[in-house]
Amino acid sequence: MCLAIPGKIIEITSDATHCALVDVMGVRRKVHLGLLQEDKPQTGDWVLIHVGFAMSKISEEEALDQMHTLQMLGESEAAIEEVRGYGLEDVQEKRIT
Repeated sequence: MCLAIPGKIIEITSDATHCALVDVMGVRRKVHLGLLQEDKPQTGDWVLIHVGFAMSKISEEEALDQMHTLQMLGESEAAIEEVRGYGLEDVQEKRIT
């Protein structure tokens, strides 16, 4: 099980609900940004995600390094399955292969 997965913010979907559309290894899902109110992320920022919540902002270099590590450990598919399991049904899933 992954504790935190890096994702890139594609679009801020709602300021009122503090949500964003985030791309995680080609899977796009809605993620809550409410925990990052002091350092609000913007479109293009990278965040670490856990169970549908952005926990912290990270650099692109850190995100790519973490994704590479997940792939080396054979955990990238588990990360994708975790993202799919967020259950935020109003966002279409799109996987880029």
